[in-house]
Amino acid sequence: NMDSNSGSCSSTPYGYSGEMSPLDEEVSLHFRGPLRLKQFAFFSPSADSSESSKKAKRSAMHRHNHAHQHAHKHKRDEDVEKRGVGDWVTAVIDGQTVSWINEWSGVATTAAAAPAATTSAAAAPASTESASAGFLNKLLKVNAPAAYSSSVSSSSSAVVASASSSSSSQSSSASASASSGSSGSWGRKAYYNSEAGSADNVVFLNHNGGQGSGVFDYTFGNSLSYSNSQGNAGASSPQVLADTQLASNDEVIIMSDKECDGGDCGYVRDGQVAYHGFAGAQKAFFFEFEMPLDGNTDAATNGDMPAIWMLNAQIPRTLQYGQADCSCWTTGCGEFDIFEVLAPGDLRCKSTLHSNIKGGNSDYFKRPISGSMKAMVLLNGENMHIKVLDNDYQVPTSIDASWISNQC
Repeated sequence: NMDSNSGSCSSTPYGYSGEMSPLDEEVSLHFRGPLRLKQFAFFSPSADSSESSKKAKRSAMHRHNHAHQHAHKHKRDEDVEKRGVGDWVTAVIDGQTVSWINEWSGVATTAAAAPAATTSAAAAPASTESASAGFLNKLLKVNAPAAYSSSVSSSSSAVVASASSSSSSQSSSASASASSGSSGSWGRKAYYNSEAGSADNVVFLNHNGGQGSGVFDYTFGNSLSYSNSQGNAGASSPQVLADTQLASNDEVIIMSDKECDGGDCGYVRDGQVAYHGFAGAQKAFFFEFEMPLDGNTDAATNGDMPAIWMLNAQIPRTLQYGQADCSCWTTGCGEFDIFEVLAPGDLRCKSTLHSNIKGGNSDYFKRPISGSMKAMVLLNGENMHIKVLDNDYQVPTSIDASWISNQC
């Protein structure tokens, strides 16, 4: 519950389980400029529908009082802490718990060697959540054609967020494996194409509550709102994002086009625009995007720091920016930074998992500053897999399940 009069937030803890939990719950996709989104697609097994999960929603919060100023958007303090030099990263590789200290600060633009992994005989960190074992067994797998690969040692090929230069042929096989609806396939449930001006089963939102839709108050600030076609202001009704470049720190959120109704999204902030996210333990997202340089050097306002990331949809439906105890982010309900630039003008896109168990290392994707990159994010079984695709890849209406399984 969010009380705008007292500024307090409260909730009841909720347990969860499953290999992909809690990211098997509904998720939202977030895009921060400078970025031009060309295409977006959502896939899930054809036996599923795009209807949202009816699971009970979970957030474990503490009471806290703090004022949030009008239109002030800022990086969470936890963001700085979680990516600091010296952070301890833990993962399970081939059944063994390994760990290393993060040695990358996010400032340099030249290739950095991956830190060596050291085997630890200690037990994995304990968690009060029943899904912790599932997260410990996840490996964030990354495949990229040579043009987007970082230099990594052979020992890091299995480490969380490792890069590979061996998937050019695999990218071609993706097109060959795509079909128009064969059995055992993942169907395309949502699609957006900026050049065509078309959007099916998606809605575009942003954090401009009070501008035509949503709400604003001096306690919690701006809620979610409909985004205008340029992605830089609110709107009174759903708009299709134009073929435009988002400016530094402008953020657009994609969710499904199914509005929350009758409490089926769990708790939602009063008065805000609220939609279902993309649910399911098995799902895939396709992106075509550019991240051009814009010369902004103000790191405090995310200048020239584009990003694409995934959140548990409970977070934006309550409070993505502001009091930490007013969303489930601090309790580990799930964030996956897919392509994130961590310093102004940096040419490296990092990938990091933030949940009750975290994962990431110093490998990276090359930022697409001229021309677009096509990529797919796959969530399947206990794996999360990022795959950079060939430039001639065409978005299919469905993908063979066997191809998905071969990737992760």
